[in-house]
Amino acid sequence: MAILLKGAEVTAALNEKIARKASELAAAGVTPTLAIVRVGERADDVAYERGATKRCAAVGVAVKNYLLPETVTEEKLISTIEEINRDASIHGVLLFRPLPKHLNDERVRAALAPEKDVDGITDGSLAGVFAGTNTGFPPCTPAACMEILKYYKVPLKGRKAVVVGRSLVVGKPVAMMLLSQHATVTVCHTRTADMPAVCREAEVLVVAAGKPKVVDETYLSEGQIVIDVGINMGDDGKLCGDVNFDAAEPIVAAITPVPGGVGTVTTSVLAAHVVTAACRAAGVDEAL
Repeated sequence: MAILLKGAEVTAALNEKIARKASELAAAGVTPTLAIVRVGERADDVAYERGATKRCAAVGVAVKNYLLPETVTEEKLISTIEEINRDASIHGVLLFRPLPKHLNDERVRAALAPEKDVDGITDGSLAGVFAGTNTGFPPCTPAACMEILKYYKVPLKGRKAVVVGRSLVVGKPVAMMLLSQHATVTVCHTRTADMPAVCREAEVLVVAAGKPKVVDETYLSEGQIVIDVGINMGDDGKLCGDVNFDAAEPIVAAITPVPGGVGTVTTSVLAAHVVTAACRAAGVDEAL
């Protein structure tokens, strides 16, 4: 029976560190502040905004909301982002995507200052992830994966890690973050030959395939640590991951549950990034 790598424990420990650092900043006259920029009323965006706002409030991070209609012009959206860039009281920006089709995603992302890009959507932030610098921030979901591995003291140095998925949102960034911890990393994708065999060789397996229960027992071997990034609606109407949990749980050593795993940690990572950005802007120690 696999150990469950529950996100709630990771979140509780991380929140304590964030709140302590936010309190130190507040004592120095700095309130870590997140700007949330939302275009339209997509239900999933509204739900995430609600959760992020609640999490930020709990750890001492202020939130400013910039709510724009779905019909907003590209010029208006970019001018709003540029206004936020100039506002020294705002340290981080969460811009909900995908944007409506009439907006040029590349132009909009390019308008955001990387130092305020707390969800890793700009080219500058992604360059920082790949170069191992403090330019911007990694996307919150791969950062949450790394927080879980860190909290549960999963050794990475010299170990074989396999990432299923090569998106810029999860797959590629988490591969680079694993590499930075000295893992030997393989990235699988839809053109990978005999993907189950490649995955069975992994000691740490991160699955961000975007398909419900696509990773079954043929991909798995004993002793593996499995991080399941997927959040899908199964045929039974219940949330499930990209890993078939019922098939994996008797085989692997440890696995993140869905729900209750990676997704639980992402909003805390977002708040942590805002606090870190505030520390950088104030020129103080950013370690949580």
